[in-house]
Amino acid sequence: MNIVKRTIVLNDGREIEIETGKLAKQADGSVVVKMGKTMLLATVTCAKEAKPEVDFMPLQVEYKEKYAASGRFPGGFLKREARPSDNEILTSRLVDRALRPLFPDDFHAEVFVNITLISADKDIMPDALSGLAASAALAVSDVPFNGPISEVRVARIDGQFVVNPTFSQLENADLDIMVGATLENIMMVEGEMKEVSEQDMLEAIKIAHEEIKKHCAVQLELQETLGKTVKREYCHEENDEDLKNAIEEYCYTRCYEIAKSGSGKQERTEAFDALKNEFIETIPEEQREEKAIMVTRYYHNVEKRAMRNLILDEGIRLDGRSTTDIRPIWSEIDYLPAVHGSAIFTRGETQSLTSVTLGTKLDEKQIDEVLVQGSEQFVLHYNFPPFATGEARPVRSIGRREIGHGNLAFRALKPMVPVGEENPYAIRVVSDILESNGSSSMATVCAGTLALMDAGIKIKKPVSGIAMGLISENKGDRYAILSDILGDEDHLGDMDFKVTGTKDGITATQMDIKVDGLSYEVLSEALEQAKKGRLHILGEMMKTISEPREDYKPFVPRIEQIVIPSDTIGAVIGPGGKVIQEMQKLTGTIITITEKDNKGYVDVFAPDKKAIDDAISRIKIIVYGPEPGTIYKGKVKAIHSYGAFVEILPGKDGLLHISEIDWKRLDNVEDVLKEGDEVEVQLLEVEEKTGKLRLSRRVLLPKPEGYVEPKERPDRPERDRDRRGSDRDRDRSDRRSDNRSGGGGHRPFNGKNRN
Repeated sequence: MNIVKRTIVLNDGREIEIETGKLAKQADGSVVVKMGKTMLLATVTCAKEAKPEVDFMPLQVEYKEKYAASGRFPGGFLKREARPSDNEILTSRLVDRALRPLFPDDFHAEVFVNITLISADKDIMPDALSGLAASAALAVSDVPFNGPISEVRVARIDGQFVVNPTFSQLENADLDIMVGATLENIMMVEGEMKEVSEQDMLEAIKIAHEEIKKHCAVQLELQETLGKTVKREYCHEENDEDLKNAIEEYCYTRCYEIAKSGSGKQERTEAFDALKNEFIETIPEEQREEKAIMVTRYYHNVEKRAMRNLILDEGIRLDGRSTTDIRPIWSEIDYLPAVHGSAIFTRGETQSLTSVTLGTKLDEKQIDEVLVQGSEQFVLHYNFPPFATGEARPVRSIGRREIGHGNLAFRALKPMVPVGEENPYAIRVVSDILESNGSSSMATVCAGTLALMDAGIKIKKPVSGIAMGLISENKGDRYAILSDILGDEDHLGDMDFKVTGTKDGITATQMDIKVDGLSYEVLSEALEQAKKGRLHILGEMMKTISEPREDYKPFVPRIEQIVIPSDTIGAVIGPGGKVIQEMQKLTGTIITITEKDNKGYVDVFAPDKKAIDDAISRIKIIVYGPEPGTIYKGKVKAIHSYGAFVEILPGKDGLLHISEIDWKRLDNVEDVLKEGDEVEVQLLEVEEKTGKLRLSRRVLLPKPEGYVEPKERPDRPERDRDRRGSDRDRDRSDRRSDNRSGGGGHRPFNGKNRN
């Protein structure tokens, strides 16, 4: 084995080791990247030739975490790794977005990059090492690649920027971004922030790039040591200069005119397609099939150049706007009458219909990944059906793009959504894209903000988002920054830069750069232009709803939360969950308990407040003891001549004296109550010495007009007063105690009132 190792030393002294020549030697390139106990195996394989008629870069990046890496079993019946988690998909996308632009334009062979977490230190974040591992594997292969690149995470913790922080450090960060770059240029940025300034974000990107330069230098040294500076030869495209010139001459001017017409997306697409088909008609019929791929490639380049020149020369965009104009916006809330919150947000030809659903802690998203376990109180899902772009094809399962776009919108809103003690609800936001022509993820952010306010969620501040574009030539000497880009401007341009935030700062960003030589000055200008556009969009949104509803909608199930001492949680739950299950059954509520910071947070969820109050009062009795004046819904457990015993909580019953059942005189308890009946009662008193409970039903009933409390007859013998409690199963002291239970604040009952 020819094992070669190189080491990268971070600014704080931690080391990253790259090793090649030991594992997976039959792959075109393979490395192991190690930091602490965390190890990633990255491999690259490439097809010998491109498939026929493939005119794009068929790159596939797969990031996979092995449960064995952290000494854990996978969940489920099979106990083996199954479909990729959202985290694995998002990490794959981060690596893909940095690598893809750096393959040669004419290289079309299939390339597979596989990154596997084979050993995991529980406090080291492996996603920050994945880009480095993938690029190093390409560096030691013969696959053509204009790298190397690396990726690092930068977080700001207590005012200090930290490169590749640990899981525990990241808990205190107000800025968390992942940056991918080459030795010279930034390629990709993605992250979340807590309302930071544009200048702070730029500073974090610069710090990341300085670290990445060291990673790239080590990879170049490794590449030279292994003799991999010369890559394989290939020929994946046929060219015909005469055909290329003919398309240029026939189509460029007319492409320019179509681009300048300011027509809508569908009309413009049809016009471009018609022009291409018109040119194809000029080719001899027997040559059309043979030259179809070249025609498509050359025509695409002409179309792209016409659009870009229109913007650079005249400052006019495909829909007629200037570079800073925002498309027309309209929005509406409460569009879906049966859901907890809803909104439509439409900007130009992009539209999101978003709903909000509120649930209990049982509805929270459960996370069981290799290194992360727990739950998410707030989730956001993004759906992009084919009809949104007029495509006639079936709806398939959720793809990587939908997970990525949904994650960006989730990160944008997350800092502003109250969780924990501030909001007991589990929140699910679902954005369905109904139309798309650019930046549907930013429409999701705007619609999500409106729908959350419509639902009555007290978000801290409204959030809006905007997608910025760039058209540049001569390494940025000539450029135009575009606000609120169209889909074609994203596809044909050099940058897709999405920025979300409140009026006070940025909450999330995602940037993909497809051009070399983008300066920090241009980035800074793009951020300032994005801020103006973002604030304009926010102003338009506030015309629809400017602050959250005062209350939830009438049909929204309610949640109330109480905090109890942690040592009483077991009593509330009961053996085997018996007590809490009985409470839920009797009150018609859902009760969840979470222990945190030596406290028990009890959430009670029900369709009406009365049921919640009943459940909370029962919990308080268990935790603090019964409180006089509290109303309970109990079950009659036993009936005697002098009254009934009512169980108001599991194992807690009290005496409902016959005189406290009704305002009218009763001769028999069973005239009103029977064993097993449910009855609403109020706790009048807890006897200090015995702890016995005295209940009343009549205080909850309307008092008859003209009712006069019977007068006490003191000449009645003591034995008569006790006669009503003479059942053989109660001793004399119990009888005296029970007979002293009068009605809510009234004088003690004496036996004369019954005769």
